[in-house]
Amino acid sequence: MSRMIMKMADWPFAGSLVRRIYPSECYRFWEYHCPGFRRPFRDLLAEDVSDRSKNRVRNALNVVTTHRRPRLSMKITGWPRVGLLARIFPTAKFIHLGRDGRSVANSFMNVPWWRGWQGPENWRWGELADNYREEWEFHGRSFVALAGIQWKIFMDAFESAKKKLPDQNLLDLNYQELCSDPVGVYEKTLNFCGLQESVSFSHSLEKFSLVDTGSKWRKDLSERQQQILNEVLAGYLEKYGYPSDGG
Repeated sequence: MSRMIMKMADWPFAGSLVRRIYPSECYRFWEYHCPGFRRPFRDLLAEDVSDRSKNRVRNALNVVTTHRRPRLSMKITGWPRVGLLARIFPTAKFIHLGRDGRSVANSFMNVPWWRGWQGPENWRWGELADNYREEWEFHGRSFVALAGIQWKIFMDAFESAKKKLPDQNLLDLNYQELCSDPVGVYEKTLNFCGLQESVSFSHSLEKFSLVDTGSKWRKDLSERQQQILNEVLAGYLEKYGYPSDGG
């Protein structure tokens, strides 16, 4: 059924209907074929993949590709899971789209699934390391501080994961760059993936603009919350090239 739907996407009339099926992260699919994928308390590594899960995922996704659509692309959030995915797909290429940690922290605090309100003992992301626990306590167990620390935990996991990848298998991009130069990022992505340009898509992209919401945290958070977040993320903001004033 999945392969038939993908083939129908290229049919003159049926294609317009099929393309109304919007992309999804499909965590139920991943959890069904690879138990633990959806909500692990830490990042998933190569050694976490059983042969059963590896074979189930590969077999399930093999039926999705078609002759005209031989490559599979997917999007995930949260833990990188790079180690796990690289073991299942040794030749996979990974694109990391980074974002200002203050914007990420603000987003955490405004989505219904963030469990930081229940404290790090109940929030799905594992116990806080001693240095992060001390930092959180120093800021009076601030929730905005905890949200910022969560971004740092994810970035720590990403830094650890990318060390095990060949350089040619990882492209590091940033959200602000994507918004300011979508055409340039598109070309960079094509080169990285070894794909040919789609002229019609390129023309459409030239007429398309992305709204950069990266500074929304400055409107949503109080001055005190902004101060705490800047203090918590200071070293990481500098490391990843984000201006300390958020401008």
